Amino acid sequence: MESIQATKQRFGIIGNSPSLNRAIEKAIQVAPTDISVLVTGESGVGKESIPKIIHSLSHRKHGKYIAVNCGAIPEGTIDSELFGHEKGAFTGATQTRSGYFEVADGGTIFLDEVGELPLTTQVRLLRVLENGEFIKVGSSKVQKTNVRIVAATNVQMFEAIKNEKFREDLYYRLSTIDIHLPPLRDRQEDIHLLFRKFASDFALKYKMPTIKLTDDAVNILLKFRWSGNIRQLRNVAEQVSVLEQNRTITADTLRHYLPSGSPSLPAVVNNTKSESDFSSEREILYKVLFDMKADLNDLKKLTMELMKAGNTKDVQKSNEGLIDKIYGNTQDTEDYEEALEDLQILAIPQKPKEEETVVTTDKYHFAEEIEEEETLSLHDKELELIKKSLERHNGKRKLAAEELGISERTLYRKIKQFDL
Repeated sequence: MESIQATKQRFGIIGNSPSLNRAIEKAIQVAPTDISVLVTGESGVGKESIPKIIHSLSHRKHGKYIAVNCGAIPEGTIDSELFGHEKGAFTGATQTRSGYFEVADGGTIFLDEVGELPLTTQVRLLRVLENGEFIKVGSSKVQKTNVRIVAATNVQMFEAIKNEKFREDLYYRLSTIDIHLPPLRDRQEDIHLLFRKFASDFALKYKMPTIKLTDDAVNILLKFRWSGNIRQLRNVAEQVSVLEQNRTITADTLRHYLPSGSPSLPAVVNNTKSESDFSSEREILYKVLFDMKADLNDLKKLTMELMKAGNTKDVQKSNEGLIDKIYGNTQDTEDYEEALEDLQILAIPQKPKEEETVVTTDKYHFAEEIEEEETLSLHDKELELIKKSLERHNGKRKLAAEELGISERTLYRKIKQFDL
């Protein structure tokens, strides 16, 4: 069995962190078998190195090795790319085409970003993993293939399974062996080593002296989060190598090449939902309807109080909380005053108590009262009150408004509304 150090030298892997060494060790151990492997880790950690190690140390090393980026292939053509198609299977299929699984027969296929596969393609892939069978697009003939599948993803697979974006049975078939590559921020001892390697490579490539970091610059390098991992570190090393005339890089110089928006510490994210959070538009709609229903009930209650009492001031005093709830806490605003003035107009005067004749022996006396009284139309009552007040004051709006207990502007609006 090849040693870890020899494997790192052979594939140009830089670093001595225990987690990296453990990942390479697992790749070496699983290589002689045909077990499916799932490589996990953040984007930019170098997941593409693991399938190369597995293929080169397996008995399939003389077969074909095909790397497929599943996220880069459109959903409508990915089945054709992976499994092939027959002539005339769809528009533009002018000839029969072999897919990657047919071409790589006897070799290894690396499915990068496997978490981006459509659900229909996942079903086809599951069949290949179970019995090595697949069917070309537009064909009814079952074909056999003997390939080893190594997949990689930066997606949180259990989250994707929970959201029904990835099949659980396919996940367990792919992840017979799970190899996790750690992010660069968890490999503190490797960051400066990698930067020096990249700086040396770019100095050779661009034929210029190698850049060197001061101690303060090294500290900045180690404290940075590196959300883009090795790929981001390589880009920074290339920028500094090309742009800086002074080949000794200080901390202040290095800061100009590090994104200021990227935090140096991991952010704390609260995944718990509060009671006011909504998981769907339907819940939001229900919430709005419930609020509207509650407001309507409050208005009904306030109107009923006015109809029973007839005294606007008493109703206002006893229902301050209800009025604030309906119109908002705006007692000092002009709109609120106008709202109260409107309520005063809507107040229905009751008959004097001495005029009331109620037969208590008849349990349906309230029905008889309604038949004898005038109509209870709020619109008619309001119109009648305004007409009488204007007649008493010979059309003087100011005096009529004072009698009605409303502002002159509100009275003018009502006059226009009723076309008086």
